Amino acid sequence: MFSIGEFARHGRVSVRMLRHYDAIGLLEPATVDAASGYRGYEAGQLSRLNRIIALKDLGFTLQQVASILDEQVSAAELRGMLMLRRAELHEQISSDTARLVGVEARLQSIASEGGDPAPVVIKRIGAARVAELTAIAASYEPHSITPVIQPLGPDLRRRLAKAGIAPVGPPIDYYQDADGEAGTIEVHHALPIIGAPSEPCDFLIADLPEISTAATLIHHGSMDHVLASIQALAWWIDAHGYQSLGYARELTLEFCGPRDEWVTELQQPITAL
Repeated sequence: MFSIGEFARHGRVSVRMLRHYDAIGLLEPATVDAASGYRGYEAGQLSRLNRIIALKDLGFTLQQVASILDEQVSAAELRGMLMLRRAELHEQISSDTARLVGVEARLQSIASEGGDPAPVVIKRIGAARVAELTAIAASYEPHSITPVIQPLGPDLRRRLAKAGIAPVGPPIDYYQDADGEAGTIEVHHALPIIGAPSEPCDFLIADLPEISTAATLIHHGSMDHVLASIQALAWWIDAHGYQSLGYARELTLEFCGPRDEWVTELQQPITAL
């Protein structure tokens, strides 16, 4: 038999919570001393306490918890409910994390307004034959692109190695509209190659056309935070009398270390106004 304080420690709850559960009839003590009013609890009551806390964490009210427990929910059923709730929480965390990344990117972009001019270089980007994989992202926002594009790199390298083909340059990412009304984006992750495989392969071969005039800017760090660099490039293009043509290509110059140490060249096709 445990005192209320001991039972609270074993159950990792507060004494006040146990008193409240007793008051509403959700978890009554095994014994109550008539003279002192001291509550006593048995180890077996930890099972009911665990179910109360688990159901409360699932979002049920205490009244609903009482009704569920009265219906004798099995351990297997409760475990299934908890696993479902765990999946929902993981999804919520992922969504909130992506939203936080987007907020930080916007803050960086706002902080960079009025700063030093971006080091933009005008150059010609040569044509290239590439092996590539594609996928669809919900939007062009970084938090939509990143989880779609990240798996493509290792997958493409694995497929090229299987085909006995060695890349001859750093990765190139480029984008096209998938569905204009829905705003979805076709994401292309590519590696430059020479020639073409002699046998059928499980990746695409594409010939990227030359970009005769591109405004280029070097972005340092994760592409989750590329927004400030993209908008700095846009400011430069507008200020110097150019017009953007479609989506920018991304040439990843350094990508072996942590993503915060990556170096990417943004290559925006432009034309003079």
